[in-house]
Amino acid sequence: MTAERRDFLLEIGTEELPPRSLPALQQALVAQLAAGLDKASLAHGELVGFATPRRLAVWVKRLAAQQPEQHLKRRGPPLNAAFDAAGGPTRAALAFAESCGTRVEALQRLDEGKGTFLFFLGSRTGERAVALLPGLIQAALDALPIPRRMHWGAGNALFVRPVHWVVMLYGREVVPATLLDTPAGAFTRGHRFHAPRPIRIASPGSYERTLRERGHVLADFAARRERIRVEVAAAAAEAHGRALITEALLEEVTALVEWPVALTGRFEERFLSLPREVLICTLEDHQRYFPVEDAHGRLLPVFIAVSNIESREPATVRSGNERVVRPRLADAAFFWEQDRRQPLAARRAALDAVTFQAKLGSLGDKTRRVGALAAEIAVAAGGSREHALRAAQLCKCDLLTAMVGEFPELQGIMGTYYAQADGEPHEVAAAIREHYLPRAAGDQLPATRAGLALAIADKLDTLAGIFAIGEKPTGTKDPFGLRRAALGVQRILIEKALDLDLRRYIGQALSGVRADIERRRATATPTAPAAPTPATTPAASATAATQSAQPTQDAAGERPASAAPADSTADDIYDFLMERLRAYYLDNAGPSPLPGQAAVTTEMFDAVLAARPASPLDFDARLKALSTFLELPESASLTAANKRIANILRKANMTPPPEVDVLRLRESAEVRLFDSMRALRDAVAAATAQHEYAGALGRLAQLRPAVDAFFDQVMVMDENPQLRANRLSLLAQLQGLFAGVADLSRLPG
Repeated sequence: MTAERRDFLLEIGTEELPPRSLPALQQALVAQLAAGLDKASLAHGELVGFATPRRLAVWVKRLAAQQPEQHLKRRGPPLNAAFDAAGGPTRAALAFAESCGTRVEALQRLDEGKGTFLFFLGSRTGERAVALLPGLIQAALDALPIPRRMHWGAGNALFVRPVHWVVMLYGREVVPATLLDTPAGAFTRGHRFHAPRPIRIASPGSYERTLRERGHVLADFAARRERIRVEVAAAAAEAHGRALITEALLEEVTALVEWPVALTGRFEERFLSLPREVLICTLEDHQRYFPVEDAHGRLLPVFIAVSNIESREPATVRSGNERVVRPRLADAAFFWEQDRRQPLAARRAALDAVTFQAKLGSLGDKTRRVGALAAEIAVAAGGSREHALRAAQLCKCDLLTAMVGEFPELQGIMGTYYAQADGEPHEVAAAIREHYLPRAAGDQLPATRAGLALAIADKLDTLAGIFAIGEKPTGTKDPFGLRRAALGVQRILIEKALDLDLRRYIGQALSGVRADIERRRATATPTAPAAPTPATTPAASATAATQSAQPTQDAAGERPASAAPADSTADDIYDFLMERLRAYYLDNAGPSPLPGQAAVTTEMFDAVLAARPASPLDFDARLKALSTFLELPESASLTAANKRIANILRKANMTPPPEVDVLRLRESAEVRLFDSMRALRDAVAAATAQHEYAGALGRLAQLRPAVDAFFDQVMVMDENPQLRANRLSLLAQLQGLFAGVADLSRLPG
């Protein structure tokens, strides 16, 4: 007999939910409810999530009406404690039987290898779904990713927003429950203006259609998003343009409306003289409008707004949107004119009054450190020292402009425009924008040599400074964006093919930071430091709330973090950078393996890391060579041999002689291995020196027959200590040949 199944519907109706969190809340509610149903052994079909600004809902298809029958097996006291000497049941046996709802005589005596115990064997009818659902739903709601919950009115319920209604239907029946201080029912609410009266949901399967036809609500987030995309594109086409639709803006607008209607608005053509990014930022970030460009990529004086109402007077709605955007653009035009009244360089001195980080000094201090480091990197990268130095002097100046004060997301971008207007060299102006790149995973990289040098120097200075004062990231907290900065450095060096000694520049960055820390300590006064001026860089903004509590010197007189050994902190920074490189390769962000290469694994990464390559580009070359080597038929045997060598050398508890004594090579197999190694040594060393690691490993693959024969025919740990030491020396040299590329003993096999 097939168990009864019906569809189930849950809807939580609220005040307007936070738009940027809405997709995550929908996905989490579906996932948590599915997990709860599975844990409760309630069989079900597909779960479909819905989300609008005023509701979160889940439709569970074919939910079982009852849990399956549960077979119980409970162990009680051991037999010797369950009965007294006369064979009568003890209090322990009686209490156990009572807790199981039966008599002692009905209990079983079973031996499971640890003695004989009393057992209760039975079955229990499963709970009905309608009885379990309220608890399961409450647990799912409690597990939603809500950073800060709120309560409202006189109730005690906590949720992301005040709750006004709850729908819980199992089939056509209301599930009796109270969630978030709100009794469950069968009535939902539609659009605030198009359908303000309660609407009855006849069944879970009719939910989406009922809201669409009677409530003027598109409950399906994905369907609503696609409708917006289509309508916005069509409206732009009617204006003879193409809408700029970013996924982030599309998601946010979708989360703001229940019944989307696209409207075309216009603004004065005079505003087109503003930089493109200013217009886009004003329209997208401040107004949630979609900009429109022509076939040549030039912005048109047109925008597409998405209204949440199908107005009888669309011209009035259009006029209202145009009236709102006009003063925004007028403000931007005013900032643009005001900022250009003085050259960008005139703001350099004022950077000394803006705190970057309380222990690391001002933005002026940072730009001087970055300039010195960027100049060195630029020369090593084949660029201009002068351009890198000048770009470093100007790169933070736009933080003090009115435009960036209003639009912080335009930092770097406005600096480039102002530098161009001042007649700065093209590479200098471009580097001001590029030194923030990459801003996020997958973002573009700097294109100019000055930009590359400045981006690396700025990120290394931040890493060095924060590590030097002991503020490195812990757990998920990373207020200075060090993980993003570290990955940015690695991407630039690898993807732009810059073979730079990373350890060297880490050391230079630390030296500059420590010099500034010591200078600040030497000039510090006993009085409390002045309140810092907030900065708009990501790192400075992150510290604005805490920097007033961070004194220049430790109040207890403890030795500052800068007094730690330089090599220890440099090693910590190097290791931190390497961990981000691990994520780059293993989280599918790095380059895909080429034909003939194995996919990168954790063990492969660790094998290369053991060589401590100074250059990320060198690391990449070694990893690719190892990927190619592992596809060779000889690789498995040689990998196993390296693991065996590592174990033998570790257990030998002695340091092998630096050179092999040829006169003590007795067995033909060890002579053959020695001769084979000697024949390849120079070629392998030359290939390694030229970073031709694939060639080096390819030559070493030729050693497989000699290595296999050696382990088959030679007793390494011979009773003769001289022979034993000589063979250990031979193995150590063999290991060293491979270690010039990677530590193969770390690979599985």
